[in-house]
Amino acid sequence: MTATRPSVLVLGGGAAGTMTANALRRRIDADVTVLDKSQTHSYQPAYYLIPFGYMDLDDQRRDTRDLLHDEVRFVHDEVVGIDPDAEIVSGRAGTYEYDVLVSAVGNDLRPSAVPGMREGWTQTDSVYPFYHADAAAALGDAVDEFDGGRFLVTVPDTPIKCGGAPLKLAMLLEEHLRKRGVREDAEVVMTKPGEEVFGTGPKAPYQDRIEAIWDERDITFVPEFTVSTIDHESRTVHSEEGDSLEYDLYAPVPPQYGHEFVVENSPLTDGGEYVSVDDNTLQHETYPNVFALGDNADVPTSRTASAARKQSHVVVENVGRYLDDRELAPDYDGYTACPILVEKGKAMIAEFDYESAISAPVVSRLNWILDVNVIPSLYWNVWMRGYDPVP
Repeated sequence: MTATRPSVLVLGGGAAGTMTANALRRRIDADVTVLDKSQTHSYQPAYYLIPFGYMDLDDQRRDTRDLLHDEVRFVHDEVVGIDPDAEIVSGRAGTYEYDVLVSAVGNDLRPSAVPGMREGWTQTDSVYPFYHADAAAALGDAVDEFDGGRFLVTVPDTPIKCGGAPLKLAMLLEEHLRKRGVREDAEVVMTKPGEEVFGTGPKAPYQDRIEAIWDERDITFVPEFTVSTIDHESRTVHSEEGDSLEYDLYAPVPPQYGHEFVVENSPLTDGGEYVSVDDNTLQHETYPNVFALGDNADVPTSRTASAARKQSHVVVENVGRYLDDRELAPDYDGYTACPILVEKGKAMIAEFDYESAISAPVVSRLNWILDVNVIPSLYWNVWMRGYDPVP
């Protein structure tokens, strides 16, 4: 570590990287730089709302540079490798040294990992991997024209960001069909590789409530269905278990992995897909001057912006402690929250940590208002600016 003003390099200008960089600028005496290949920051929780007109994609995008404080340097470059022994990050346009590295690069959506998914997306009007912004936008016209048959949502056998999004899409679509008067002619189906639609352990109370809602509204859940291939010509999805499902309109969640420059061109993942950090301090297990948060951190909790927000507090505190040569604070307890919108004007907040559920599985109008009207404003104007009074 240098004796002069230390340099902190933040990889990624998404939710985790932006809020952390701005908070670091306020909290510690260091030169903070954000490095990202994109100059546009999108509010990704809007994607499943866009098809129904509850949010507009253009309203939920900002210039990355504009979100960062003037004293935070922004570098537009694409990372190709990380050498934590030499404390250097390699980009396509140059190399970047650091005293502390914060990895917040998110994960990599790979529809091409499933044979037929990308072809169905680009060559037909029936496949929309809605975790991609343009697919989410295009799905809006498709759901308005959909007047019968099977609407299928599938979830891959990989960790995914916002694990509640496919459930919410299915429920909002079911309501959309009822409002259009075509529900009796349609079937709404969602599949997962596991046994539960939402989860067990800390997620169990919300799982039970969702099951009751789906039984009441005749939404079908197909467990133990791991997508293997998609035949877009016959509109059929095949599973590794040997089953198949036909569809008329299909919204798959694409498989998600760690970025190649982290997995293949750095030692930070320890043979896995994501950066290996302590579950509570978010410090790398081998390189003490490396921290990770958000979707690219290998911690056993759901990948949501709310989790990244809580993780950001811990990373900022522990970067300061590391620079001061103090013991790190093991303060991240796995907290995450997932607003589950069940229909227009009604939502439930699933809130939990590593050990237990925190909020009651209550469906209310207030929760809808919080998610659709309040949280986006907080996201852009408070959290992304590095201000967050609630640790």
